[in-house]
Formats: sequence, structure tokens, C-alpha cells
Amino acid sequence: MAERTVQQIITQLKGNPKLPYDQASQLLSKAKLALLQLKALTPTAGAPPNLLALARDVYEHGALASIRARNPDAFTRYVSQLQPFYELPATQLKPNPDARNKVTGLYLLLLLTQGRYDIFHSELEGLSTQLGNDGIEADRYLGYPIKLERWLMEGSYDRVWKAMKKGEVPSEEYGVFSQILTSQIRSEIASSSERAYPSLPLSSTKSLLFLESEGAVVEFARQRGWVIRDGQIYFPAAEAEDAEEKDISQMVIENTLGYARELETIV
Repeated sequence: MAERTVQQIITQLKGNPKLPYDQASQLLSKAKLALLQLKALTPTAGAPPNLLALARDVYEHGALASIRARNPDAFTRYVSQLQPFYELPATQLKPNPDARNKVTGLYLLLLLTQGRYDIFHSELEGLSTQLGNDGIEADRYLGYPIKLERWLMEGSYDRVWKAMKKGEVPSEEYGVFSQILTSQIRSEIASSSERAYPSLPLSSTKSLLFLESEGAVVEFARQRGWVIRDGQIYFPAAEAEDAEEKDISQMVIENTLGYARELETIV
């Protein structure tokens, strides 16, 4: 009876991915209670593979529902609960790499948006040991956050903008992080602008920061302490830096501006 309950809940969650989070949470709680009755909340030696697979499916659906609801704490808890299932040998639990990589890729993306780069790279090392570097990069879910992290570190923000476009994300859940990354990238571009130039035209800054209007630029400038005068934005005097750093900052801005103008031409 308890096993059938879990199967029915998984079917409901799978058939209604946009179910309101409170309803999904109620179903997940009911499923976990049934798993408890089946002694399958955590993997144990000798546990039937079919119950292990059911428990894994419940936690994976819980993780995805949490991300859609923008609840990172709940998502992280589900990832922790899934980890021991993912570490089981294939002889005990048949792998489902597509679902596993989707959840793992989302976890990497969460770490990236939180700036937890040490844990991000620690997780990558573990994945490399299991799958090899080529296997990770080739996977649509795992490769996505890896590429974003690399481009962010390089300052290739134009590539990140392209990758975050709606049609480019691996799944709808990955798009949840676009707004967070957009805010981070704007901050990085603003810092690069301050280092590279004493001022920029207001119109160029609007394109550079991918803001909707000049009013939005004015508000952003106010938050950064920039001065706007005669259609020009003046940045506060930056501390002295070497020529190489300034050249890199200018290259970042020019690449991003080039992509923004290319977008405007297409539109």
C-alpha cells in the first residue's frame, strides 16, 4: 500500500511540473512518510532496488520543485538526501544519469550564484573522478554551469549573456538563476567600467548593462554613486592600477558593448 502511494505521488508530480509549491510540498511530505514506513528514506544494505529507485525519484522531484519555487535551502536539503543514492553501485541501484546530472548541474549553478567557488570546484573534482572531464563538459546539464563559471572568471560576459537567453538554457529550472546571474554580471561590468574609463555616454551604459531604459540606468548609477551630467556618466576616481589590468577591463567592456549593439541590430 505504501509503495503504491509513493508511485502515485511520483506520477502526479511528473505530470504536473508547475504544481504550486505548497501542493507539491504536501505530496512530497506524504511520499516521505510512506518511504519511512517502507524503511527506504535512506539507502541501506539489502534494500530492494525498486524502493531505492522510488526514494531517489521522490527526492529528485522535490529538488526540482524547490528550484522552481526559488527555495535554495529546500533544494540543498534534497541534494544532500540524494547524495547517498547517487553513490550506490549500479548493481544495487540502476543509475538514471539524465535526472542525476540535471539536479547536480542545478546545484553547481546554485553554488556559482552564491559565490561559493571553493565548494563548486570541490564538487567538480568529485565529478571528474566519476565521469572524467570530457564526460562532464559534454553533458548538457553539467557542462552549462562549468562554461558559465569559466566565462565569468575570464570576464567574457558577452558569452554569459548569450548562454542565459531563454532558448539557450538546458531546461526551465536553469532559467531561474538567470536573474541572479544578471545582477552579478551587472555589478562586475560596472566595476570594470569604473576601472577602465573616467566616463561613458549614458546611452552606451544602458546597452552595456542590458537595462531596459535610461531611467533604470539613472537608478543604477545612483546606487553606485556615479554622477550623471549632460548625457554622460562619470565614475568615481578609481585607485591606481597597472596598465595590464586597465587593458583587460577595457577589453571586457568593448566585448560586452559589441554584443549589446549586435542584439539591438537584430531586434
